[in-house]
Amino acid sequence: MSAPSTSTTPKAPVRRPGLFRSAWRFGRTKIGVALTGLIVLIAVVGPFVAPYTPTEFVAKPFESGVDGVLFGGDNRGRDVLTRFLWGGWTLLLLAGSAAGIGVAAGTVIGIIAGYRRGWVDDVLMRTNDVLLAFPQLIAALLVMSIIGPKVWLIVTVIAVSHMPRVARVIREATRKVIEQDYVKAAEAIGLPRWRIMTVEILPNVTSPLLVELGLRLTYSIGVVAVLGFLGMGMQPPTADWGLMINENRQGMAVQPWAVALPVTAIAILTVGANLITDGLSRAAIGIDRGVEK
Repeated sequence: MSAPSTSTTPKAPVRRPGLFRSAWRFGRTKIGVALTGLIVLIAVVGPFVAPYTPTEFVAKPFESGVDGVLFGGDNRGRDVLTRFLWGGWTLLLLAGSAAGIGVAAGTVIGIIAGYRRGWVDDVLMRTNDVLLAFPQLIAALLVMSIIGPKVWLIVTVIAVSHMPRVARVIREATRKVIEQDYVKAAEAIGLPRWRIMTVEILPNVTSPLLVELGLRLTYSIGVVAVLGFLGMGMQPPTADWGLMINENRQGMAVQPWAVALPVTAIAILTVGANLITDGLSRAAIGIDRGVEK
């Protein structure tokens, strides 16, 4: 009788799902996508279904109960619903542009600083420290009060305020990646530094990068809305949610919709973005291991 074979068939390596698939397992991520998608849909489709033009006068100031004007008139007698439907795309455009530019610039700086080290790292990080010394909102208000509220300036100031924060996170992620064998192998065969940073390092820091993008988008939404409320964002007669709150806050007792609609939309958008970011961060650090598949 022959002895039983002791050889075993090697098991195939267990592949973990991608970051997005792992994040999607969380209920909070699905809720966040639903909430964010709702507001994005309103902002994108709103101007095409608005009953009036955003500057058309349809009622008396703060008047309610007018036929064909569902939520009444604003401080100048314009349709509140129309202004609301037109006002979301400016917030999304400014916040998305600022977050995207800030994260992109911070990623480049973080990868260069983490990979090159030495004096390059010192110069970039000390410059970052100077930028971090200025609170985001105060810096934005200071620049706006000196130069004036301009669209390109709003995006630039917010993006610059995001850049050092993103750079620090990506720098730490890069310093972990460069210790891996595949980076050392790329260096050993003489690949150019730019290729190592873009091909070997960048794809392996996408998890913290996506989390940072979600965080910066959330902060951008808040800053853009606050700037609009303070009169440093989009200027009249532009339809903008932050500006709507500022223009109609004095009439809340008689016409609350002009403030309630944009406040609710901004709150839902912020909560949705936070939930998505939380889901991505949990998936990035491996909390998804305990979630049922």
